[in-house]
Amino acid sequence: SELMEHYGAAFGHVLSNSFYPVLQGAIGVGSAFEGWSPREQDVVYRVLVPMSPPRGHSFQLELDSAGQRQVRNFRVRVQLECTCRREQQAGNMLCFLHHPEEELRSKQDPSLLDTLCTDSYLDVHKTACWFYQLVGAVWPALPQSHAWHLTLLPSRRSCQFKVSDGTESFRIEMLFGVRRDDSHVFVSSQTREAYTASTTWPETYAVAEAEFFKHIARQAPPDSLHLKCLQFFTRLQLGFSFSTYTMKTVVMHLLNAVPVSSWRRRDLLPRLADISDSLRLCLQARRLNHFIVGNRRLPGHISLPRDVQRGKTHNLLRNLQQQSAAHTQAISDYQVL
Repeated sequence: SELMEHYGAAFGHVLSNSFYPVLQGAIGVGSAFEGWSPREQDVVYRVLVPMSPPRGHSFQLELDSAGQRQVRNFRVRVQLECTCRREQQAGNMLCFLHHPEEELRSKQDPSLLDTLCTDSYLDVHKTACWFYQLVGAVWPALPQSHAWHLTLLPSRRSCQFKVSDGTESFRIEMLFGVRRDDSHVFVSSQTREAYTASTTWPETYAVAEAEFFKHIARQAPPDSLHLKCLQFFTRLQLGFSFSTYTMKTVVMHLLNAVPVSSWRRRDLLPRLADISDSLRLCLQARRLNHFIVGNRRLPGHISLPRDVQRGKTHNLLRNLQQQSAAHTQAISDYQVL
């Protein structure tokens, strides 16, 4: 968290007068920040860095309606905005729309459309490459650079790196995204499919899920074992046909239904049984509803776009409906589990 704060301050200083995206404070997401990493020796600290448009630009999110995917994909259209009136007040920026191209080329840095976009759409691969350059360039100015070594790791849709001091090391993945309607839902660089086009930004609910775990933590008694229960099952099921996210979703539904006062140390065995029974029922029914999409029983402070809150939920086990062999395997795996 401290490293991300220092990076955020450095980014703000370096990019203050540029036409690159404005980077906001990093948000910790995923198991490492939620407190239930399945393998503590292989923890990856994932952070989402929200981006907003620079001066003279705007972002328009366009839903990609191609196909019937459960994960909704968006494209981020970058449009130029007139800054003539602001230009008269500030006197330090030419309007990209109304000044001659020759004057813009000679007196001003190129627009975002000419740096990180493909066909007017924000490009994930170009943005990731820019992030890599930025992270590496800023590192020597950070206080951590005096005692830690930075190693950049390959990735096309995020910025992954490792910092180590010879005895300890931390692996970090910086994702980047655009917030939807001032909510806890983003479109992000993270991909969930084998191939994702460079101008495709999948909708992500990771920030909303992290907010839910913070909500539970504020209400939970000091000896609550809800995170240990989740960690236990995610470790146990590694290698089986149901995913870590399936187990996380099962537990989130239970946490939303069973009072947090019932997750104390003395309740360990009943809660483990609840998780096991919930998983069994879901596998038998071949259905597990997404926890965020279409869920109207979320804590009130978790803000969702209207189409996400009132939309039709996903079935995370849809493949078991479509493939009888997969369903048979899942039931067999559950019996072994």
